[in-house]
Amino acid sequence: MRITIDTGVCIGSGLCALTAPSVFTQDDDGFSALLPGREDGGGDPLVREAARACPVQAIEVTED
Repeated sequence: MRITIDTGVCIGSGLCALTAPSVFTQDDDGFSALLPGREDGGGDPLVREAARACPVQAIEVTED
């Protein structure tokens, strides 16, 4: 699995970090970011739910 965040679209709602806190965080400006070493989702089953929850659909989850 590969996770991509479109930082140009992200509005910093924080739903990703609330839904899958073991994968997502927010940077110093409040925008979505991946935790170091979690670029592949770390097997967290909530990654796809976090992508669906994003109000501007800035998160893309693809299979490798």
